[in-house]
Amino acid sequence: MKIMLDAGHGYNTTGKRSPDGMREYEFSRKVAAFAKNVLETYENVTVYFAHSDTLDVPLTNRTNAANNLKVNAYVSIHANAYGETWNDAGGIETYTYTSKPKEATELAQKVQSHLITLTSLRNRGIKTANFHVLRETKMTAILVECGFMTNQKEAGLMRTEDFQKKCAEAIVKGIAEQYHLVEKVSKPPAQISGLYKVQVGVFQDLANAEELTKKLKSSGFDAFITFEQK
Repeated sequence: MKIMLDAGHGYNTTGKRSPDGMREYEFSRKVAAFAKNVLETYENVTVYFAHSDTLDVPLTNRTNAANNLKVNAYVSIHANAYGETWNDAGGIETYTYTSKPKEATELAQKVQSHLITLTSLRNRGIKTANFHVLRETKMTAILVECGFMTNQKEAGLMRTEDFQKKCAEAIVKGIAEQYHLVEKVSKPPAQISGLYKVQVGVFQDLANAEELTKKLKSSGFDAFITFEQK
């Protein structure tokens, strides 16, 4: 199973920021990183990034990379905005392409459901759009908008690791359910070869030690006495 995660936009993308200066990519890249770490705890899963921390990757390059790698699913992670000043627009929505492909719609519904459950933000539902990453990808593709950067409360949440991890967890849960992913089983630590001794008594009187030893031997235990000088 090959999955491509796309942190929307980049550090240098103009206009994509909150009224107090938070860039969308600051949020989306962290969600993508957390999601990748969790996805890699599943069997037979390979995760790719469409984005880069060193440059703004053009949309065409992102979708071309996904198509060339023949990934099975493409998830584009974003934060929404309404206007350029603080306002009450808020909530989470997930997009599929305008043709409403069946598998993408099913994946979008699962991811959206988990996002709402884990974040408790307003459910804006599943929507369709002619976005490049949905139109030009040859695999199942969805785009999630994890709240509004122009909503002061939601922008504050986006700055927290707790919210970033919740969004990542929701995305992974949706993917895992859609594709029936199986978590890797941790191997138990290798057992070290050796002997384990159990001491059952300490006595100052030798006779008492001998009496207990006799009882243990009669019960089938390999008992013996050692002496340590004070």
